Amino acid sequence: MSQTVVIPKGLSQAGKDYLKDHGLETIELADLHEENILAQAPNADGIVLMMDPFRVETAQKMPNLKVIARHGVGYDNVDPAAMEKAGVWVTITPNANASTVAETTLAEMLDLSKNLTAISSHMRRGEFGYKSQHMGFDLGGKKLGIMGFGRIGRMLAQKVSGLGMDILIYDPFVKQTDVGTLVDRETLFKEADVITLHMAVTPENTNGIGKQEFAAMKSTAVLINLGRGALVDQPALLAALKTGEIGGAALDVFDEEPLPLTSEFYSLNNVLLTPHIASNTTECMSRMAVDAASEVVRVLDGKQPQWPVNHVAKD
Repeated sequence: MSQTVVIPKGLSQAGKDYLKDHGLETIELADLHEENILAQAPNADGIVLMMDPFRVETAQKMPNLKVIARHGVGYDNVDPAAMEKAGVWVTITPNANASTVAETTLAEMLDLSKNLTAISSHMRRGEFGYKSQHMGFDLGGKKLGIMGFGRIGRMLAQKVSGLGMDILIYDPFVKQTDVGTLVDRETLFKEADVITLHMAVTPENTNGIGKQEFAAMKSTAVLINLGRGALVDQPALLAALKTGEIGGAALDVFDEEPLPLTSEFYSLNNVLLTPHIASNTTECMSRMAVDAASEVVRVLDGKQPQWPVNHVAKD
């Protein structure tokens, strides 16, 4: 009997082809809610998982499950330690999206600094004078604060290096860098004109950027979050934006996704909102799909995965 893999319907064709070319049967689901997987593919051997939560209790109801391959870098929607105890590998795709996310971060920096989306939207409504009351600011000569200096943070620093910005870096695990200057957390919030977040979510930093941090920032400074919504205290950010305590924000991730249309963020003219598009390019989606698929193939072939975030001992 052939082995089966649950995949999201929107998975790039390159990933689907990779699985089929390696002899695996795929079960495409319109959504990967746990109850849907249990109803339609309880005997699956592997799952390519996007953003849907997947609990160990669900894995325990799937007797053949050996691998959950995250389509991306974050894995806060699955518990690797619990899955390890259940005998299920959890993998990520760390090399597939770093450059794309860095590019998208740079695009949102440029958009936010020049009010491009806001001015364009008002122009379409015939409000040609909007630009005069909502001028942008230059990035040259300003300070960029990068929080989290892994693959994405490093690529962003390299891409920004030609803009004439001073680059400040905060990452407690990084001891040296040949791009920018390592600073402490307090200095970054106090001095940076643009702050961008590229950390993994941990118990220590969940909602870790809040009222105190916004109070420390310049009133003209802007925050960019393409990491995870849980990094920021959203009510505190909303208050800081409404009162002008900080200059603005570009947000691609939220506590609840998609962001409900009832959210007050939509009413603010100093925030750029995007629906989790940091890696939303054809090339990146193809790379992530193939890398996730390759991890499924390795595990189901009895090999160790290349990018695991837990470890399952062989029987």
